[in-house]
Amino acid sequence: MKNKELQEIKLDRRLSVAPMLDHTDRYCRYFLRQISRRTLLYTEMITTGALLHRDPARFLDYHPAEHPLAIQLGGSEPDALAACAGMADEWGYDEINLNVGCPSDRVQSGRFGACLMAEPDRVAECMSAMRTATQKPVTIKHRIGIDEMDSYEALARFVDTIANAGCDVFIVHARKAWLQGLNPKQNRDIPPLRYDVVHQLKRDFPDLTWVINGGFTHLAEVDEQLQQLDGVMIGREIYRNPWLLADVDHRIYVDRRENRSRRQVVESMLPFIEHACSQGTPLHRITRHMSGLYQGQPGARKWRRYLSEHAHQAGTGVEIIENALRSILAA
Repeated sequence: MKNKELQEIKLDRRLSVAPMLDHTDRYCRYFLRQISRRTLLYTEMITTGALLHRDPARFLDYHPAEHPLAIQLGGSEPDALAACAGMADEWGYDEINLNVGCPSDRVQSGRFGACLMAEPDRVAECMSAMRTATQKPVTIKHRIGIDEMDSYEALARFVDTIANAGCDVFIVHARKAWLQGLNPKQNRDIPPLRYDVVHQLKRDFPDLTWVINGGFTHLAEVDEQLQQLDGVMIGREIYRNPWLLADVDHRIYVDRRENRSRRQVVESMLPFIEHACSQGTPLHRITRHMSGLYQGQPGARKWRRYLSEHAHQAGTGVEIIENALRSILAA
């Protein structure tokens, strides 16, 4: 593929899979890449402390097939974020994203995530520092507000401050975060989504790139949002039903290459799984991401049950996947 074509793929944000803690690890991403060649994938949020004070390869290593691939960082210290952005650049990530949306108590105690929306000047310093450390796009993912600081005027000031620091790609979870009284799971459903707020941001800041996140479950909804915005990010629904990605390359990216079938996706995973297991990776760390592959299909329950009952057994390998596949083909 020509370099120009590769760059266009890397920067195409029309559809992306959200960074999800305990979900979008390297095994999940490799699996999703077998379904869609073009969708932009994100890592889980990785804290600056994890990269700077532990083995960075544990968090940064990935399979080359995962591209286009973005890393999401969590932190609030400009120097630390700059150092981590430099590491991500060295590892070859296509984009470096700052998390200003996670509402969990643990994240708040570290003074990062959604609580940073109350400190736009600090976020701007972080973005500026990260941009000095890399030539790759540095982007932000944030909420439409936090707690009682939820006016559109406050949100627009936040955006303006970050844009003036050089950020031109904003990924917005179209729901404000309650930092007190709700846990992260509740924050995924309460309060209601406000897509209209993100649409207004696009109208008021037309020169910036806007990607919307929150509650999407069908590609028809993606099509509708792309009439007004630059991209859509989907999270939990893709993890629950990864086959949602199967038509993305044709429908969103007009990529005419032949799609794989579910069976071909499973078979394409076998060499990867065999190698990972030979390196000491427990089988269930990979298969847990694959359990939703047959969602809504005959035999889906057999597939999920077989993987859940057998993948945890010591010494198991690709034969478990092969057996699970045979069970569903016989359904």
